[in-house]
Amino acid sequence: MTSQPVPERTGLQRVVAASMAGTVVEWYEFFLYGTAATLVFSKLFFPAGGNELDAILAAFVTYAVGFAARPLGGLVFGHFGDKYGRKTLLQVSLIMVGIATFAMGCIPSFDTIGYLAPATLVVLRFIQGIAVGGEWGGAVLLVAEHSPDDKRGFWASWPQAGVPMGNLLATLVLLGLTTTLTDQAFLAWGWRIAFWLSAVIVLIGYYVRTRITDAPIFTAAQTEAARTHAPTYGVFEALRRYPRGVLTAMGLRFGENLMYYLLATFSITYLSVVVGKTTTGILWLMLLAHLIHFAAIPLVGALADRIGRRPVSALGAALTATWGFFAFPMMDTGHDPTILAAITIGLLFHALMYAAQPAMMAEMFPTRMRYSGISLGYQVTSIVAGSLAPIIAVALLDTYGNSTPISTYLAAGAAITLIAVACARETRGTSLHDLDRLDDQRTAATT
Repeated sequence: MTSQPVPERTGLQRVVAASMAGTVVEWYEFFLYGTAATLVFSKLFFPAGGNELDAILAAFVTYAVGFAARPLGGLVFGHFGDKYGRKTLLQVSLIMVGIATFAMGCIPSFDTIGYLAPATLVVLRFIQGIAVGGEWGGAVLLVAEHSPDDKRGFWASWPQAGVPMGNLLATLVLLGLTTTLTDQAFLAWGWRIAFWLSAVIVLIGYYVRTRITDAPIFTAAQTEAARTHAPTYGVFEALRRYPRGVLTAMGLRFGENLMYYLLATFSITYLSVVVGKTTTGILWLMLLAHLIHFAAIPLVGALADRIGRRPVSALGAALTATWGFFAFPMMDTGHDPTILAAITIGLLFHALMYAAQPAMMAEMFPTRMRYSGISLGYQVTSIVAGSLAPIIAVALLDTYGNSTPISTYLAAGAAITLIAVACARETRGTSLHDLDRLDDQRTAATT
């Protein structure tokens, strides 16, 4: 097996910083919406329903629009990212999500402009979803394609750690606003500040991303494709040549994606409506839990380099299947340390499934279609898992009045991921250069 040349450590760290800078920004904005859906949007942008859960459910439907747009973003950005490079498309996605999020902070309330308020929210959420859908594949590949083969799990897990860091930043900003403002002031105008702050952090992220270049393996793949006139990119090419990789990636995502959005979004609703915790109290608990999650992800990535991608992912999926059955009763106690333990344990289970995904998925596809392949596998699942998780959970809670159906729903999602892990090949230590060489041989044999 041919080893990939090892980049200088400082150069690799710069690539990681650039990848994370944008990822933190984009997920700050994406999760800011998720938190605001419960705390703000359900109150300001939708007419009151029969009970508190009705307006929250309506807000979560607009939340799902962003997920529906993510596969489109993944396809478009994956197509052009495989053609023109990861860096260029990442800069475009950052600007798109920044403009959409800033504009969200400017939307008048339902009382002022009626149904135009939720309609505008849906349009902006769709734009935001397209940008985030294109972000993930490029961010993780920027790192994965620069990483040495034996440490790809560790280095490529850092963009994943940018997700809880973005959530952490969104929670911190909202916590600062809810702590310093009265409930009336926060609901009237304070929440808008959190959305307007996106302009500042977008500029920082954009600048950092101008300081790096695409990986040598990508530029080499472009040169070879130009020389041989071979098909170089495209989602249909990825589906035709590597259907197993696409389907496996979708399965790996299912339980993990469902778990995260039950934790990061629905748990806020559950703690607020069922347990009766205050907004400030919930945000403090989420802040601490996301901090632990951030620290855990690179450690799990390193573990996947040591013992393999499959054992780590399988353990995470198996543990996730049990989480709801003990976590919701822990939350029902109303005891802050117990609630914090329930959320943190869930995020640690999630990290086991999540940290190794970039390396594992990157090692399933050759360079010429890697952006398209992993974006398709990663983002399509978000429609049926992440986007629907809060909606289904709220509907189950509203219908049955207890958490057991929600826990069963999560266990079923985890079972899908376990099946995907069982069907996946172990890719630890895979050389991306060898993948490209095998792909060239297969292409030559069929042309």
